[in-house]
Amino acid sequence: MKNALGLDDPATILRSIGPQWYGSISAIDGARLSIAGLSGIARIGDRLTVERSAGGPLPAEIIGVNGSMLVAYAFGPPTGAAAGDSALLNRQSAVARPSRAWIGSTLNWRGARFDGTEPARGSQSFPLDAPPAPAPWRKKLGARLSTGHAALDTFLPLCRGQRVGLFAGSGIGKSMLLGGLSRHVDADVCVIALIGERGREVRAFVEDTMGAEGMARSVVIASTSDESALAKREGARLAMTVAEYFRAQGDQVLLIFDSLTRFAEAHREVALAAGEPPSLHAFPPSTFNAIASLAERAGPGVDGEGDITAVFSVLVAGSDMEEPVADMVRGILDGHIILERKIAERGRFPAIDVRRSVSRSLPGAASAMENALLADARALLSAYEESELIIRAGLYSPGSDAVIDRAIRIFPSLDQFLTEIGDFEPEQRFDDLRRILAEKS
Repeated sequence: MKNALGLDDPATILRSIGPQWYGSISAIDGARLSIAGLSGIARIGDRLTVERSAGGPLPAEIIGVNGSMLVAYAFGPPTGAAAGDSALLNRQSAVARPSRAWIGSTLNWRGARFDGTEPARGSQSFPLDAPPAPAPWRKKLGARLSTGHAALDTFLPLCRGQRVGLFAGSGIGKSMLLGGLSRHVDADVCVIALIGERGREVRAFVEDTMGAEGMARSVVIASTSDESALAKREGARLAMTVAEYFRAQGDQVLLIFDSLTRFAEAHREVALAAGEPPSLHAFPPSTFNAIASLAERAGPGVDGEGDITAVFSVLVAGSDMEEPVADMVRGILDGHIILERKIAERGRFPAIDVRRSVSRSLPGAASAMENALLADARALLSAYEESELIIRAGLYSPGSDAVIDRAIRIFPSLDQFLTEIGDFEPEQRFDDLRRILAEKS
């Protein structure tokens, strides 16, 4: 850091001439490095810079201790590294210094732009692994938000500071729904974490889904599928830290996190390398705590701060809601939105399965009259979907059941209502729902 005269300040000079600790690589197993010579000096979480025999410096992080040997994990492929290469210890913890200059940028896990330049840094450092604020200090959920999607504005409301999961398989409209939320939800700043995504999707999301108008209030943190597990984990934590920075400034923040599953998989890879035992689907026991520690950092701030309203996507292979990550996340977040492949296959988007989805802001987020409308509409959806097979097969006789008869009359309008997207207030959505339920009763 330079002073007003353009000279290095004393602290920087002292660090540069202070003691430096070097270890050496004793073994390499993929991205897992065994380091000798730093026992009793290095700590879990410290950073290393490996001077490779061939290639440039390789950053790594100490993730475990095995007797006199340290276990480190590389932030990139260890190509060019060899046993005996030196490893310089950096005892500074991982921090970020976000600023408002980051808005409009797409950054990597280091907080740098992809062209190698860096946005202006803020004056304050924020640890990437900060704990959440003490629970008794945090505010309650705030006002109901307009999401731009009729299904969410009514059946599955999103409130300020709420954290919900978007559970979906591949190819059924997850990215489309996340993009719609990023454009329509009222927020001062939008932080988008693209963790483990395909590289081509990053530019498409930024330019096509977000567009110039969306990016004018957004920060995108991207760590693509080809990067190391540690880089993905770092990108996830950086995105959360950026969101916390803006919340501390009093901003209302929307965090779009895609995906929590890739974060969990990255944690699994690093934890297994550190020596943790595998458990269900090879996820180590610490996975639940890692997900909870990250998710709990979002949500309402303390008095005087803003809020982080968060949408975490969860990938569910074969629509299996009982797979380990999906099962863990449902118990952590304040609601879950399930996208159903059968709904997508018949052409209704967003393919939200209203019956299986839950918002834990209800019933408090809606009035008594609105809750009554939702109960009526859910009952009709349930009646139709449970009888759909015999209805479509022509086996149902009209007049056999008054509830099913009404459900058959209303279902096309109700199904169309669930596709509606646009900037309307939730109260207007409920007026539309009331008319649908009344017109064919």
